[in-house]
Amino acid sequence: MHRELDDTPQGLGKAGDTAGLSALISRAARAGKGLPPVERWNPPFCGDLDMEIRADGTWFYLGTPIGRMPLVQLFSTVLRKDEDGKTYLVTPVERVGIRVVDAPFVAVEMNVSGEGDSQVITFRTNVGDVVEAGPDHPLRFVDEDETGGLKPYVLVRGRLEALVARPVMYELVEFGEEVEIGGVPMFAVRSNGAVYPIMPAEKLRRLSA
Repeated sequence: MHRELDDTPQGLGKAGDTAGLSALISRAARAGKGLPPVERWNPPFCGDLDMEIRADGTWFYLGTPIGRMPLVQLFSTVLRKDEDGKTYLVTPVERVGIRVVDAPFVAVEMNVSGEGDSQVITFRTNVGDVVEAGPDHPLRFVDEDETGGLKPYVLVRGRLEALVARPVMYELVEFGEEVEIGGVPMFAVRSNGAVYPIMPAEKLRRLSA
């Protein structure tokens, strides 16, 4: 059984190398309240950190889960995914790589307001981000070949996405409708005036048969 880490640098230090990580925590905290402008920073790459975000959204450091949400939320504000496809923790003076198994965030709750073209789908992530699906935060749906299932993602910021949790996905598809896209009947959802195809309507009918 893993021992959960507390939300202090000292607590993290018990799991291993403390000086570098403690300094990173301090610099992340000083970067500013809310969301720092990480996309505008260009610090040097300082190596990889043994930190991983698992598919269920749990953060691990040196193989031990980080159990305190305030610390996870702090790290989440300085996350950035670059053009190289890798995800980093970024402060004004450093950029360190971390591992992400699937998406860095998980959408754990959704709300739907309005109808038709006025419909808005809002998601809340596991770290507290709230985003309205639409042109600035598009949805995409990926076939999960190994299970035959479906994995929806919503863009949160930059190149960082949230995987829509399975229970939330079931809620989401309840708001699907058949529309024609490029002459092809598609099962899709709409939000903020944008339409997001889930699958061909014919495939849905086969699955439902």
